[in-house]
Amino acid sequence: MAEPGLAVVEVAAADDETALAIQELLAARCAIAAADRTTRKPGAPGVRLRCFLDLSQEPGL
Repeated sequence: MAEPGLAVVEVAAADDETALAIQELLAARCAIAAADRTTRKPGAPGVRLRCFLDLSQEPGL
């Protein structure tokens, strides 16, 4: 990114464990409003998880 700001990230993964692991990796690099669950679309494979990142803050602030 050219400059810090806010971002919405939607993760598509095969399962809950993978989606939540990706969220943890993002949380280690920037401030995050973490999702507490994934969503599933009936008839579609995998799960989705949406989280919100604040790239202008350090993690844990």
